[in-house]
Amino acid sequence: MSSLSVPQSVPTPAEDCDQLRKAFQGWGTNESLIISILAHRNSEQRKLIRQTYGETYGEDLLKVLERELSSDFERALLLWVLEPSERDAFLANEATKMLTSNNLILVEIACTRSSHELFLVRKAYHARFKRSLEEDVAYHTAGDFRKLLVPLVSSFRYEGDEVNMTLAKSEAKVLHDNILEKAYSHEEIIRILTTRSKAQLSATFNQYNNVFGNAINKDLKTDPNDEYLKLLRSSIKCLTYPERYFEKTLRLAINKTGTDEWALTRVVTTRAEVDMQRIKEEYRRRNSIPLDHAVAKDTSGDYEKMLLALIGHGNAQV
Repeated sequence: MSSLSVPQSVPTPAEDCDQLRKAFQGWGTNESLIISILAHRNSEQRKLIRQTYGETYGEDLLKVLERELSSDFERALLLWVLEPSERDAFLANEATKMLTSNNLILVEIACTRSSHELFLVRKAYHARFKRSLEEDVAYHTAGDFRKLLVPLVSSFRYEGDEVNMTLAKSEAKVLHDNILEKAYSHEEIIRILTTRSKAQLSATFNQYNNVFGNAINKDLKTDPNDEYLKLLRSSIKCLTYPERYFEKTLRLAINKTGTDEWALTRVVTTRAEVDMQRIKEEYRRRNSIPLDHAVAKDTSGDYEKMLLALIGHGNAQV
């Protein structure tokens, strides 16, 4: 699942900090040394490195990285060094701001994280921004977007595999009836999508397909330019097939005229320790080219090296 490559014998946090300190000193920053350490440590190890660096040198490692690095490489490394919940809180906050507003990122975080992970994101958001994620999402959205997004980011779904097939059949009909009436923001659609477990939703969507002859997302494509419908389809894809959602996000980030570095960086840094292997398989299946080859073709320098280290360049499918 994870594409992260961690050495069998890992130096102590103090040893890593000593090497990082050396990388920052002198006439030029040793970016290769920084990558060789931080891109090959898991989240717990990175947390200890950041903590040890602060205790040893009296400086927050993030502040040092911000000072020493620049551009897309800096953003990738800063996001990577943050704890997962801190990173998601930062990305969610960015997504609610006017100049960097992006409702799809809110959907990503709300629908592809576990209930406990999303709870930790809300907790980290409180700690960092002194406000709740829910209030910021509510304040910066309106209408149907607010109706969907606030309960999505507030949810705490059941994580088990148990499924009620009778319920799946009845709620598939509820979804179909409302979609048929073009009542896409009906409270019952919102209720089902924002409260049911992922296993229950998968069963409901399968029933929808079997009984009504169409995948639910196909029936939600009546207007491809409708931003709310796009958000609804993305929510469903994130809840049921996250690797397909992230493959498409990467494909659009890489293949469009001019790389979307923010999207590319976000997906690689948030999924490297989760399901990047599955995303790589899906990317290869969909595009007939390994993901690392596509990334190498579209990026350069230390930014390229960092991304390739995280997606497992040496383990690319051939």
